[in-house]
Amino acid sequence: MKNIISGEEKAWETLSCMDSEEVTENACVSFDADSKIYRLESFGQIFAVDIEKRQIESITEGGGLFLTKLAYFFRLSALWYLVKAAEASPTGKLVKPSGLPGGDIFFRGSHVLPLDAVAKKYAQNKDGFIEKGLFMGGKKVNYGDSAIELYPFPRIPVTTILWLADEEWGARFDLLFDNTCIMHLPIDILWSVAMMSVLIFGER
Repeated sequence: MKNIISGEEKAWETLSCMDSEEVTENACVSFDADSKIYRLESFGQIFAVDIEKRQIESITEGGGLFLTKLAYFFRLSALWYLVKAAEASPTGKLVKPSGLPGGDIFFRGSHVLPLDAVAKKYAQNKDGFIEKGLFMGGKKVNYGDSAIELYPFPRIPVTTILWLADEEWGARFDLLFDNTCIMHLPIDILWSVAMMSVLIFGER
C-alpha cells in the first residue's frame, strides 16, 4: 500500500505542474481553469479530478464503486492516465495483455486476472453479461458468443469476450487491449485497468 500511496503523490505532483491544454488534448478530458478540476469519463461515469485539493469525486451516481471497492485500482490509474496519455487514437488492433511488453506481469501470483470467475458467473447468462457491460458504459461488439467494448479511459478501450459453456467446453472469458494502450500507460498501471475491467462484472 505504501508504494500505491507514493505513486499517487508523484502523479498528483506531476499533474499539477502540467499544461492543462496538453492534458485535455492528450487524455480527451475537459478542464475548468477557475476550479482547477479535470472532468474525466471512466466506465460511463464522470469524475472530477481536483488538482488543488488532490481529490477525486464522482459527478455521476454510479461512480461510487470506483472510489470505494475499486479505489485501489482506480485512483492510481486515473491519475497516471491524465499524466501519461498521448495523442494517439485506438487502432482497433487487439492484443492479449500477455502480448504487451512486460506482459508477463499478468501471470505472476496475485496479478493473474480472475477471468475464470467471470466465465463461471456468466457461463449460461449471455444477457446478464451484456446488461452489465452496457451499464458500465460499454458497447456490444462482434466477438465470441458475446463481447463488450469497455472504456476505462477515453483513449484506452478494453474488449471483453464471453464464450458460453456447452456440452464439450466450459465457459471462457477473455480480455484484450487495443495495441496503442502501451502508449498511454505503463504495464503495471494497465494491469490495474484490466483488473477493474474484470471485477466490474462480478459486481451486483
